[in-house]
Formats: sequence, structure tokens, C-alpha cells
Amino acid sequence: MQALDGAFTAPAPLVVNREGGSPVIVVCEHASCFIPPELNSLGLDAGTLKSHIAWDPGAFAVAEGISKRLDAVLVASQVSRLVYDCNRPPDAQGAVPAKSEIFDIPGNQGLSQVERATRIALVYEPFRANLASVIAAANSPTIIVTVHSFTPVYNGKARDVELGILHDTDSRLADAMLINTHWHTALEVRRNEPYGPEDGVTHTLRENAVGAGLHNVMIEIRNDLITTSREQDAMAATLSGWIISGLRELGVTIPGEEA
Repeated sequence: MQALDGAFTAPAPLVVNREGGSPVIVVCEHASCFIPPELNSLGLDAGTLKSHIAWDPGAFAVAEGISKRLDAVLVASQVSRLVYDCNRPPDAQGAVPAKSEIFDIPGNQGLSQVERATRIALVYEPFRANLASVIAAANSPTIIVTVHSFTPVYNGKARDVELGILHDTDSRLADAMLINTHWHTALEVRRNEPYGPEDGVTHTLRENAVGAGLHNVMIEIRNDLITTSREQDAMAATLSGWIISGLRELGVTIPGEEA
């Protein structure tokens, strides 16, 4: 293979419970804050690299908990979204952000087209291929559930929403879950908040589910609610039961229904 400008060594996407029997596939695009050492921390300090701009704190633990409860395959990126955001297509400016919230990202500024293409080739394409392979291997109609977290304060403004149930043009599963909100949680739950399709956050859903007619939903959790393992486990239990309930409304049954 020809050498790529700006090349680095990136861990492969993580696939958990590959033999899972559930029709649900759980996805966590922002599971890790890992920056390959060749990229010199992208010019950021250690504190910033542990903050929400580098990953979705708590999201992977919740996604893993859902995977266990539903016997679902989980596909997760093991590279920080600052290197490449796997929930953005290659032509999106934010796929390799030069700035995230109030933070400039020095290592992403002034990248050549070849350097950007390297990020796509080493991070996005393997993630995309692994997820497509998992979907293709599924033995039954597939349901895509993506799990994210968001910061309680963004650009200096506090957010009172605690859980977001997000969708693109296919709102079937989101609608079914929102009908049953009061059965599952007393948290402040809103549709397509704190982000929505207009913010470009539904790429994974569009890429893998909407066009194929697969049920899908994106879940956003305010990260101050999932800071401990106990909170993460409790959130995974709540969401697992809620997903099952929503799917029942749609006439879909999860084998075992262990939540």
C-alpha cells in the first residue's frame, strides 16, 4: 500500500458480542478519547483530551450494558472523534473538526486533502466496513440503536434536557419510545434535542438504516447522569427496557427480553 501523508496506527473498531442473537445492533461512534501518539495529542492538553469534545463520556459503558441485556452486537470506534468523527460523512466539515465548541484543535488545522483522506482511510472506512459487515451478517431484520452522551453546559449555556430521543426521516421507533416515556423514566426527555438531523448527527442512521427501512433510533444522555458505573448500569437497564417496549409497539419482539 502506498504510504499516506500523516499516517498513524489506529486500533480497529471494537465489535462486542459478535455472535449476539438479538436483531438489535448497538453503535457507539464516540466511545473513546484515544489519540494515536503519532498525532502528538493534536496539540491539546491532557485535560481537554479527557473532556466531552474528544468523546462521549459514559456512552460506551451504557452501550455495553444495553448490548449485554439485549444480547446485541455492539460496534464502537476506538479512536477519538477529534481524529475523525465516525458519525459524520467524509464531506462534512465537522468530520475532522478544526474547532470544537470553544476549543481550537491545532492538529486539525491546515490539513491537506491527502492528510484528511488518511484520517478517512484509517478511522472512518474501517468503522463503516465493520458496521456494514455486522449488519450484513444479521439473521433477522435489524434494528440500529446508537448511543451518545452530551455535556450539561455547551458554549456557556446550561441544558435542562436530560435524555434525547433522536431520529432522521424514519421516526417509527422514536415515536414508539416517546409514547411510553412516562413508563420508563422521570427524566426530562425530548425529541431531537439537544441535537437533531439539521445538526448532521444522524449520519449513522441515514447510512445504515433509513434507506434500508430498518427501525432505528439515536439516544443522547446528559453525561452528568452517567458518571459512575452504578449510574451507567441503571441507565442501560432503563434504556434496554424502553427499547423493548418501543419495539413491542411496532410488533417486534426481542428474543429473551432480558431487560
